Amino acid sequence: MSREHYAHFQAITTRWKDNDVYGHVNNVEYYSYFDTVINTFLIREGGLDIHRGASIGLCVESHCRFDAPIEFPDAVHAGLRVSRLGNSSVRYEIGLFRDHDDKPAAEGWFVHVFVDRQSRRPAALPDSLRAALAKLLRE
Repeated sequence: MSREHYAHFQAITTRWKDNDVYGHVNNVEYYSYFDTVINTFLIREGGLDIHRGASIGLCVESHCRFDAPIEFPDAVHAGLRVSRLGNSSVRYEIGLFRDHDDKPAAEGWFVHVFVDRQSRRPAALPDSLRAALAKLLRE
């Protein structure tokens, strides 16, 4: 997918330590970028209280396809969209774009199940999160 398919973007600066011995960003860092764009959105736009909120999101599935290398000091533009919004779960789709490229260097998906902080049992998405995530919904 190209940039136009994503509803939200966040710039993420690569760091010197992100590169591996082969001279490109190591694969584990891509998942960190996924976490960064998702959780920043949930906190800033959806009001998720990661320290004291009644519910928390647990990652139950994730996937990444690598199409082109990202290298320090590239700027990563993380595109975010929601492809499924359930009662207690959400499936995000993420595209990682280098600098101003229109085609992603990597694409993936990430599934959160929201659970009660104490019991760890599935819990309905709080209204503020549901409203924020609905703005990202693309089918």
